[in-house]
Parts: sequence; C-alpha cells; structure tokens
Amino acid sequence: MKQSQLFTKTRKNAPADEVARNAQLLIRAGYVHKEMAGVYAYLPLGLRVIENIKQIVREEMNAIGGQELAMTTLQPKEIWEKTDRWDDAKVDNWFKTKLANGTELGVGFTHEEPIVDVLRDYVSSYKDLPFSVYQIGPKFRNELRAKSGLLRGREFLMKDMYSFAKTQQEHEKIYEGTVQAYHKIYERLGLGDFTYRTYADGGIFTDKFSDEFQTLSDVGEDTIYVDETRKIAINKEIMTDENLEKLGLDKNALVEKRGVEVGNTFHLESKYTDALDVYFTDDQGQKQSIISGCYGIGISRLMGVIAEQFADEKGLVWPENITPFKVYLVQIGDTVKQARAVYKALQEKGITVLWDDRDVRPGEKFADGELIGLPHRVVVSEKLDGQVEYSSRTGNEKEVLTVEALLAKLGN
Repeated sequence: MKQSQLFTKTRKNAPADEVARNAQLLIRAGYVHKEMAGVYAYLPLGLRVIENIKQIVREEMNAIGGQELAMTTLQPKEIWEKTDRWDDAKVDNWFKTKLANGTELGVGFTHEEPIVDVLRDYVSSYKDLPFSVYQIGPKFRNELRAKSGLLRGREFLMKDMYSFAKTQQEHEKIYEGTVQAYHKIYERLGLGDFTYRTYADGGIFTDKFSDEFQTLSDVGEDTIYVDETRKIAINKEIMTDENLEKLGLDKNALVEKRGVEVGNTFHLESKYTDALDVYFTDDQGQKQSIISGCYGIGISRLMGVIAEQFADEKGLVWPENITPFKVYLVQIGDTVKQARAVYKALQEKGITVLWDDRDVRPGEKFADGELIGLPHRVVVSEKLDGQVEYSSRTGNEKEVLTVEALLAKLGN
C-alpha cells in the first residue's frame, strides 16, 4: 500500500468531544471514524487491525473444535419471551425495532436464544453432542452512557461461542479448554502478561463462578484483586471471605488493581435449552437436558485496549501480530526507483509494507509514522548510498543496512 493512495490522512487533533486516549489516537492516525458516541467506523488501517485480531481468535477457537457460523442481527420477539428476556424491566439495554406490519423485533445484543432455536433442527440424540459454535460479528447494546472510546460502545464487534454438552462433566472439559484457549489468544495479542483470569459472579445462570479476563489498565472500569504469583484474580463484586475460601485465595496475597474486561466465560447450565424446549435423548431413550456455556471476547474492545496499553507520547505502538503493516517505508528525496526496489523486495518476502511516497517534508513523514505506530521503520535516502536506515518503533537506535541484511533482520 502506498500512503499517497490512502484516502485517510493523519490529524493533529481528535474531535473535541472525544476524551478517551485510545479513540483520540485511533482517530488522529486514521484508523477509525467516530459516527457518534459509542459508534465507530473502521477505516482501511483500522480494518486491517480488526481482521488480524479476528484471525488470531478464529485460529484458537478452531483449534479447540469451534465451528464458525454467522447469526442474524434481527431476532424474533417470541424466543426471547420464552426465556423472559424481552421485557425492558428485565434487560434494559435492548435496541428494538418493528416491521412495517407492526411485528416487533430485537436487534442482536447477544445470541443465546437464537442459537438454541437453531439446535431444535439438528439435535435430538446423545450422538449429536457435544459441539461448540461461534461467530464474530456486530453487537448492539443501548448503553446509557457510551464512554472510554472503543472500550464501551453501543455498536461493537464481538466473538461469542456457545457450547452444548450431554453432562456437566463433559461441559466442564469444554469450558476449561476454552479458558486455556483464551490465555493463548491474549498471549498472541501481546496482552498475556497483563491479563488475568478473574473470578466473578455467575449471575442468574449458575451457582458457579463465571470467569472474566481482565487486562490491567489505569482506565479500567473494574476493581479486581490479583494474586500475582498464581496469576488469577477476583472481582471486587464478589470479594467476600466465603468466596475467598471457596477459591482458595489468601486475602493477604491479593493486590488491588484496575482492569478492563476483554473476555468472559459463563456456565449457562440448561437455562436456555430448557426454556426453549430443546432436549436430547440418551442411550437409554430418556429425555435429558442439554448443558451449555457461553464465551465472549470483545474484538473491537481489544483494539482499544491494545491502543491504550502500548501507546507512547508519539502515538500508537502495534504488536507484530496485529499491526496493519509490518514496515513503514519512508522515501526521502529523489529515490523513487530505490524505494520501489525495497518495497518489492519486502513484499516478495511476505513482509507487509506501507510506503510513504508522499511529497511532504521528512519530518512530517517521521511524525506520521510514529503516530500510525507500525513496528519497523525503513528509510530510503540519497545520503545512504544505496543502503537503508532501519529503526524499530520502540527503540532509539538506528542501523544502516544493505537490503539483504534488512530482509534477513525482518524475516526472523
């Protein structure tokens, strides 16, 4: 990609009403466009980041046997009435709409009811279980106060997976396997050292604890207590002596921190499958309840958390695994031919490049490169006598290298 061909441009200032650092930087660097509070469009650079996050999540869900599908945004009122979640007094963050004939519809904020409704056409025998299905797509929640940029929105991207099992034991195996897959995801995203499995309230679904995955951050909305040795935490909401004893946690070993919830897993028991009258027949011909779980990861929230976590005073700093491009190639002076040769050589090695070929001052290019936040910068200049200058986004040292040495360095 040539930067001169990008329709977006960097900005010195974010919208005056945008106070969240992650959104300020993403807007200034041309990754997102703010439509309204809590609603953002993903521009070409931002979409590449989103797709890279999705791919990491997709690979880890596939690795544990998840089957990807895509559910609908519009949802029928009837299935939500069966689980007692249509009434605004029970769920207060619905977006709802109507067909021309007056039929009420929900605008998807979660998909437990719709996916269970699908099951009735495919599950009848114990031979049909267990399995897990997931989707990656938009969710809509009527937040009273959308805030913190991409960290709390009214429209956002989410991965939600649902598992279905014959027994509690079978469910627990799937559940713990998913928790381990979540740890792999956060590790691959560069958040592993800052993200803790955090015990939280199981809600109306179960007497078991649910799990949140909290990334430590000063802008976090949640207060958690972290056991740094065991790499687990407990949410302040359930911080009681009784719960600490159940979890085997020593109150004296816990440190208070702020966290952003970047994922969650819930034991649903048979609440939704029973409510929608979906069962299976066991090997004795007896009707049995289906045990289910749900597992969410906020894709767009992760983008905001990573932007917030790694940025410095100059701009964004993307981890290698999700950066929109690996290299920021800066062309200075009359070096089009050499820059094109470097660009081609990098591409042939499978290294993605954003080539700043604009006719602007070098200082402007360097500043934009730091704001955009790609991991590696390569400068082509007449002063370098056919070589290139290499530097990393987070390092201060610069190296003058041959193109061959550059390819060897970036190919590792």
